[in-house]
Amino acid sequence: MANWSDSYLGKLRQILGDRILLLFGTRVIIEDNLGRVLLQKRSDFKLWGLPGGCPEIGESAEECSAREVFEETGLTVKRFAAVGFSSNPAFEAVTYPNGDRVQTFNLILRSVEWEGSLTCLDGESLALEFFDLADLPGLTSNDRHVLEKFQEYKKSGEFLMF
Repeated sequence: MANWSDSYLGKLRQILGDRILLLFGTRVIIEDNLGRVLLQKRSDFKLWGLPGGCPEIGESAEECSAREVFEETGLTVKRFAAVGFSSNPAFEAVTYPNGDRVQTFNLILRSVEWEGSLTCLDGESLALEFFDLADLPGLTSNDRHVLEKFQEYKKSGEFLMF
């Protein structure tokens, strides 16, 4: 999305201000061949997190995920696998630094196949780096929770609701 204020969420914010919004979103876990996960240093919280976001009108969850990953990382995802669904308000109710409030319901996807070179394209990512799950940097609390659950998923292979 070239301009956030032109996005579906940007237009809602123009009408509703910082009131809490219930939103569907996606987060994408991308692993390299060493099993490390890709994180973006977010420009809003200045913490690390997973790529992802909210769909535009007419987008599927997969289309949204692929677009968000490309915008935030420069990578093109070829195939996804569903890992879980995160909806616990203890983790998914967030107030952004600008005062906007959301409670999100996120489909957690794992990129099974991807290509490209890491590039910060849209201003949402200050840095991009792969990290070992045992040595993660300072993360947003909701993404830390997702990655903890991802480790459970890797052991069981079962879709998780959390």
